[in-house]
Amino acid sequence: MASQTQNIQLNDDGSLRHFLTIEGLNKNILTQILDTAESFAVLPGRPIKKVPALRGRIITNLFFENSTRTRTTFELAAKRLSADVLNFNISTSATSKGETLLDTLRNLEAMHSEMFVVRHNASGAAHFIAEHAAPGISVINAGDGRHAHPTQAMLDMFTIRKHKGDFTPLRVAIVGDILHSRVARSQILALNTLGVTEVRVVGPRTLIPTDARALGVHVYHDLEEGLRDVDVVIMLRLQKERMDGALLPSEEEYFQLYGLTNDRLACAKPDAIVMHPGPINRGVEIDSEVADGPRSVILEQVSYGIGVRMAIMSMCMQKHPSAGDES
Repeated sequence: MASQTQNIQLNDDGSLRHFLTIEGLNKNILTQILDTAESFAVLPGRPIKKVPALRGRIITNLFFENSTRTRTTFELAAKRLSADVLNFNISTSATSKGETLLDTLRNLEAMHSEMFVVRHNASGAAHFIAEHAAPGISVINAGDGRHAHPTQAMLDMFTIRKHKGDFTPLRVAIVGDILHSRVARSQILALNTLGVTEVRVVGPRTLIPTDARALGVHVYHDLEEGLRDVDVVIMLRLQKERMDGALLPSEEEYFQLYGLTNDRLACAKPDAIVMHPGPINRGVEIDSEVADGPRSVILEQVSYGIGVRMAIMSMCMQKHPSAGDES
């Protein structure tokens, strides 16, 4: 599966065509994304915040699952690359009237869309669209089911590199609902590919996959033990809808056992940073004193997300000539 995914994501010369998952991508590609994002990160400080990299190209945000923050971040990233952006509103689209996903895809291709940014509640949806898209079209996975959220993982990697530099000596703890988290799966793959010393996952037994160790992580069920001497703490959002599945007794008990407080954070290294992909459930997975404290880089993650997504978009489309260009 990894090699099949790798083949579809890369052009013949090894450059990026689609960005569907971290799986199958090597350290060089991930580092290239981070390096390219670094060049875009300076734009917010400039009077003109756009570059002409994708001028005249059409990028479609194809969101079958709501996420205002992710969609607007992708939209802003595309506009800073000077692309034209189409936001496809699924709730009012023909898909709610019986049109199939492939029908929708073909109609958008007829509008000369050259990239689809796809968010879907079904695992594998972005991969399916990439397999069936016309030649010359790129697909970016903005989150599919429980499978992957690779751009979130890469903005997290960018944030870590900004604060810690070299990945090699780092110990990273990911805390919370690992079982249902597409973000965690992508983070684990990225951290291991970039060569960190150790990745830990911390949470109750009901929220840790039974095959977690096969992902290349160490498993902890005690939060303080799991945080001991780590350099980076990544807190995951607790999906409130999971409460109905009897996986947890209550939010209050979860916070008592796994909520990040300043006292528990003291188990980590003194210069450890605290991250969260958002949105935060304050008082459930993290205390406000920590979320707003000096070791939190949560808002930085949001800011860095624009540059990282710009990097991925530009890398995916650089091999695809726009209409009217010579091929």
